[in-house]
Amino acid sequence: MKIDLHIHSRNGSDGRWTLEEIFAEAAARNIRFMSITDHDAIHCQDEAKALAGRYGIAYIPGVELSVTFAHPAYRNGKGVELHFLGYGYDIHNEPLNYRLREMRDFREKRARKILENINREFTKEGRRHFSMRDMEAMQASVDGAFGRPHIANYMIQQGIVRDKHEAFARYLVKCDVPKMSLSLEEASELIRNAGGKLVIAHPNDPNGSSLVSLTPSVPGQHAIIRHEMLEYIDGVECWHARHSGRTIELYLSFAREEGLIVTGGSDCHQQPVIMGDITVPDFVMEQFV
Repeated sequence: MKIDLHIHSRNGSDGRWTLEEIFAEAAARNIRFMSITDHDAIHCQDEAKALAGRYGIAYIPGVELSVTFAHPAYRNGKGVELHFLGYGYDIHNEPLNYRLREMRDFREKRARKILENINREFTKEGRRHFSMRDMEAMQASVDGAFGRPHIANYMIQQGIVRDKHEAFARYLVKCDVPKMSLSLEEASELIRNAGGKLVIAHPNDPNGSSLVSLTPSVPGQHAIIRHEMLEYIDGVECWHARHSGRTIELYLSFAREEGLIVTGGSDCHQQPVIMGDITVPDFVMEQFV
């Protein structure tokens, strides 16, 4: 049985495909248990559940939350962004929906501020400023949450940069505006009070928002989770597209020692389409039944 509990959609955040396209492909790939885990967004979960029913796929509501976390022993106590996955919550829980709507609205305000900062860089370069028409064109390409990747795509289309790497290197890093994020305590309270479970996402991902930003040592990561996170989380994402076999073994052993549930998924944004490519054992589904 194929399981994938980490998939992003265009409807909710930064996936390339719509929910309809994702579920059609999931059925074609014989995925039998899955979750849509859009970034800080759950407004598409009703549609996802309906599509899962239509395609005969077992489904659990999901979300990927952006959390600011600081540890006094690392980076001089400066906070880093970590991601946590929420599963099995009540999709109509009002406090959870309200907080995520608030974060979603802030994303648009943040994008406008980023564009203002980019225009200051354009002034230095003698380049035409982004206008409201440019902003509207960027928004027209977005079904989910508006963010820096959409600005990067527009810059590529306009011939300002060659690729996303150049967009971030030249503009989007220096012109960034802080996100509205959650503390781990608040994320845990929101998900658990809505009847769900909170799982730390891809903890040893070298390219993502993970504990690697604090330490590349897996035992060191385990110590951080053990001493700072256990009271707030219910599980750990062991299987992930950028976790090595050794990382999976170490985190699976750690989860068993600490009595945590384990999850896994491709983290597919359809760039490329890797849904169901990660081997996640059947017993993962049994934890949620």
